[in-house]
Amino acid sequence: MAGSVVSLDNPVFASYAAYAGLASMKMMGMSLVTAYHRLTKNVFMNAEDTSFGNKAGAVVRTDNPDIERVRRLHQNDLENIPPFLVVGFLYVLTKPSSDVAVWHFRAFLACRLLHTACYLGGLQPWRAVFFFAGFATTVSMAVQVVAKGAL
Repeated sequence: MAGSVVSLDNPVFASYAAYAGLASMKMMGMSLVTAYHRLTKNVFMNAEDTSFGNKAGAVVRTDNPDIERVRRLHQNDLENIPPFLVVGFLYVLTKPSSDVAVWHFRAFLACRLLHTACYLGGLQPWRAVFFFAGFATTVSMAVQVVAKGAL
């Protein structure tokens, strides 16, 4: 029975797979953004990395504000996207309404993307609004998983 639920023929699972893939790519993309900032600012965390590209003036520093902002944003993704991936998969197994499920997935991804834009732009209170809205989306799915599960 689970085989039919966990199938790309199931529109809920297909949507989950697409949004999970996009959220994962967004999270992995933050590594590239961090690397871009390190390379363009010539600031690295490890001494051996200063020779990357043989750039003169490369320094080891862990307090560059721009790089640290991107790292904190990436850390925030690492704290929020994996729970969405797990809870979202379990939520699919509850056989939710397709429309409701898709809106959960869309809302989460939209909130993470808007949170990223606000984080990079230093826009409060919007950053917090999008963080909590995305968090609430995952909690909403988790509550439904627990309600249908057995304790």
